[in-house]
Amino acid sequence: MTPCTDIEPWPSCTASISKPHEDEGVDNNIEAVLQEILDDDYPASISHRPVLSKSCSQTALKKCCPVYLGGSSIASGVGTSVTQRACDQLRCTSCDFRVVMFDDQEWDSSCGYLFFRNNMPDCNKLRVKLTRKQGARAYACQCSWHSAITLSELRHIPKLKWVCGQHTAC
Repeated sequence: MTPCTDIEPWPSCTASISKPHEDEGVDNNIEAVLQEILDDDYPASISHRPVLSKSCSQTALKKCCPVYLGGSSIASGVGTSVTQRACDQLRCTSCDFRVVMFDDQEWDSSCGYLFFRNNMPDCNKLRVKLTRKQGARAYACQCSWHSAITLSELRHIPKLKWVCGQHTAC
Protein backbone atom coordinates (compact mmCIF):
# COMPACT_ATOMS: atom_id res chain seq x y z
CA MET A 1 0.00 0.00 0.00
CA THR A 2 1.44 3.38 -0.94
CA PRO A 3 1.06 6.27 1.49
CA CYS A 4 -1.03 9.24 0.44
CA THR A 5 0.98 12.43 0.74
CA ASP A 6 -1.63 14.89 -0.45
CA ILE A 7 -4.24 14.08 2.21
CA GLU A 8 -4.39 16.26 5.30
CA PRO A 9 -4.25 14.39 8.61
CA TRP A 10 -7.42 13.91 10.64
CA PRO A 11 -7.82 16.71 13.20
CA SER A 12 -8.28 14.27 16.07
CA CYS A 13 -5.09 12.43 15.09
CA THR A 14 -2.82 15.48 15.02
CA ALA A 15 -4.15 16.91 18.25
CA SER A 16 -3.46 13.75 20.26
CA ILE A 17 -0.02 12.82 18.91
CA SER A 18 2.77 13.94 21.19
CA LYS A 19 6.54 13.68 20.98
CA PRO A 20 7.68 10.18 21.85
CA HIS A 21 9.59 9.66 25.05
CA GLU A 22 13.20 8.77 24.57
CA ASP A 23 12.94 5.50 26.50
CA GLU A 24 10.08 4.07 24.36
CA GLY A 25 10.85 2.13 21.22
CA VAL A 26 9.73 3.30 17.80
CA ASP A 27 7.55 0.21 17.37
CA ASN A 28 5.67 0.92 20.59
CA ASN A 29 5.04 4.51 19.51
CA ILE A 30 3.73 3.46 16.12
CA GLU A 31 1.54 0.82 17.71
CA ALA A 32 0.18 3.32 20.24
CA VAL A 33 -0.55 5.93 17.57
CA LEU A 34 -2.32 3.38 15.37
CA GLN A 35 -4.38 2.12 18.28
CA GLU A 36 -5.30 5.69 19.24
CA ILE A 37 -6.35 6.42 15.67
CA LEU A 38 -8.49 3.31 15.59
CA ASP A 39 -10.01 4.04 19.00
CA ASP A 40 -10.77 7.68 18.20
CA ASP A 41 -11.78 7.53 14.55
CA TYR A 42 -13.36 4.13 13.97
CA PRO A 43 -16.65 4.87 15.80
CA ALA A 44 -16.77 8.33 14.22
CA SER A 45 -16.26 6.94 10.74
CA ILE A 46 -19.09 4.49 11.27
CA SER A 47 -21.45 7.23 12.42
CA HIS A 48 -20.55 9.35 9.38
CA ARG A 49 -21.15 6.56 6.92
CA PRO A 50 -24.05 6.92 4.52
CA VAL A 51 -25.69 4.00 6.33
CA LEU A 52 -27.53 6.47 8.54
CA SER A 53 -28.91 8.38 5.61
CA LYS A 54 -29.72 5.08 3.91
CA SER A 55 -31.66 3.86 6.91
CA CYS A 56 -33.46 7.21 7.07
CA SER A 57 -34.37 6.91 3.41
CA GLN A 58 -35.50 3.34 3.97
CA THR A 59 -37.89 4.45 6.66
CA ALA A 60 -39.06 7.29 4.42
CA LEU A 61 -39.94 4.90 1.57
CA LYS A 62 -43.04 2.77 1.95
CA LYS A 63 -44.78 0.27 -0.31
CA CYS A 64 -48.44 -0.61 -0.44
CA CYS A 65 -49.32 -4.08 0.76
CA PRO A 66 -51.75 -5.06 -0.61
CA VAL A 67 -51.98 -2.68 -3.58
CA TYR A 68 -55.42 -1.18 -4.12
CA LEU A 69 -57.11 0.60 -7.03
CA GLY A 70 -60.19 2.70 -6.53
CA GLY A 71 -62.39 5.52 -7.72
CA SER A 72 -61.94 9.20 -6.91
CA SER A 73 -64.04 8.85 -3.75
CA ILE A 74 -61.35 6.49 -2.38
CA ALA A 75 -58.44 8.25 -0.66
CA SER A 76 -55.08 7.72 -2.34
CA GLY A 77 -51.71 7.10 -0.72
CA VAL A 78 -50.00 4.18 0.99
CA GLY A 79 -52.44 1.29 1.14
CA THR A 80 -52.39 -1.38 3.83
CA SER A 81 -54.92 -3.93 4.98
CA VAL A 82 -55.89 -1.47 7.73
CA THR A 83 -55.77 1.80 5.75
CA GLN A 84 -57.29 0.81 2.44
CA ARG A 85 -56.11 3.56 0.09
CA ALA A 86 -55.70 3.52 -3.67
CA CYS A 87 -52.02 3.52 -4.58
CA ASP A 88 -50.97 6.69 -6.40
CA GLN A 89 -47.39 5.56 -7.18
CA LEU A 90 -48.06 2.66 -9.53
CA ARG A 91 -45.49 1.39 -12.05
CA CYS A 92 -45.96 -1.19 -14.78
CA THR A 93 -43.58 -4.15 -14.79
CA SER A 94 -44.31 -4.85 -18.48
CA CYS A 95 -43.64 -1.47 -20.08
CA ASP A 96 -41.78 0.16 -17.14
CA PHE A 97 -43.96 3.27 -17.32
CA ARG A 98 -45.43 5.15 -14.41
CA VAL A 99 -49.20 4.67 -14.26
CA VAL A 100 -51.16 7.91 -14.79
CA MET A 101 -54.51 8.55 -13.10
CA PHE A 102 -57.44 10.78 -13.92
CA ASP A 103 -60.01 11.47 -11.21
CA ASP A 104 -63.71 11.58 -12.09
CA GLN A 105 -62.91 10.09 -15.51
CA GLU A 106 -63.18 6.68 -17.14
CA TRP A 107 -61.73 5.27 -20.36
CA ASP A 108 -63.92 5.22 -23.44
CA SER A 109 -64.78 1.74 -24.69
CA SER A 110 -63.00 2.50 -28.00
CA CYS A 111 -59.58 2.59 -26.28
CA GLY A 112 -57.03 0.11 -27.54
CA TYR A 113 -53.42 -0.89 -27.06
CA LEU A 114 -52.12 1.24 -29.96
CA PHE A 115 -53.80 4.36 -28.58
CA PHE A 116 -51.85 4.07 -25.32
CA ARG A 117 -48.68 2.89 -27.04
CA ASN A 118 -48.67 5.98 -29.29
CA ASN A 119 -49.89 8.61 -26.82
CA MET A 120 -48.28 7.73 -23.50
CA PRO A 121 -47.15 9.70 -21.47
CA ASP A 122 -48.73 12.83 -23.04
CA CYS A 123 -51.72 13.44 -20.76
CA ASN A 124 -53.29 15.93 -23.17
CA LYS A 125 -53.43 13.31 -25.92
CA LEU A 126 -54.78 10.71 -23.47
CA ARG A 127 -57.65 12.99 -22.39
CA VAL A 128 -59.23 12.55 -25.83
CA LYS A 129 -60.42 9.06 -24.85
CA LEU A 130 -61.65 9.99 -21.36
CA THR A 131 -65.29 10.45 -20.49
CA ARG A 132 -66.46 12.23 -17.37
CA LYS A 133 -67.88 9.97 -14.67
CA GLN A 134 -68.29 11.21 -11.11
CA GLY A 135 -66.54 8.94 -8.59
CA ALA A 136 -64.50 7.02 -11.16
CA ARG A 137 -60.74 7.00 -11.63
CA ALA A 138 -59.03 6.12 -14.93
CA TYR A 139 -55.61 4.44 -14.75
CA ALA A 140 -53.20 3.81 -17.65
CA CYS A 141 -49.65 2.91 -18.52
CA GLN A 142 -48.28 2.37 -22.02
CA CYS A 143 -49.61 -1.18 -22.33
CA SER A 144 -52.67 -1.40 -20.02
CA TRP A 145 -55.60 0.69 -18.86
CA HIS A 146 -58.34 0.34 -16.29
CA SER A 147 -61.27 2.33 -14.94
CA ALA A 148 -62.21 1.89 -11.28
CA ILE A 149 -65.11 3.04 -9.14
CA THR A 150 -64.92 0.84 -6.06
CA LEU A 151 -61.91 -0.23 -4.05
CA SER A 152 -60.35 -3.44 -5.37
CA GLU A 153 -57.09 -5.27 -4.79
CA LEU A 154 -54.73 -5.15 -7.73
CA ARG A 155 -53.92 -8.86 -7.42
CA HIS A 156 -57.54 -9.64 -8.34
CA ILE A 157 -57.06 -7.97 -11.75
CA PRO A 158 -54.54 -10.32 -13.42
CA LYS A 159 -54.32 -8.41 -16.73
CA LEU A 160 -52.64 -5.49 -14.92
CA LYS A 161 -48.93 -5.95 -14.26
CA TRP A 162 -48.69 -2.99 -11.91
CA VAL A 163 -46.82 -2.68 -8.63
CA CYS A 164 -46.43 0.01 -6.01
CA GLY A 165 -43.44 2.14 -6.98
CA GLN A 166 -42.82 3.29 -3.36
CA HIS A 167 -44.13 6.30 -1.52
CA THR A 168 -41.94 8.89 0.17
CA ALA A 169 -42.89 10.10 3.62
CA CYS A 170 -41.52 13.61 2.99
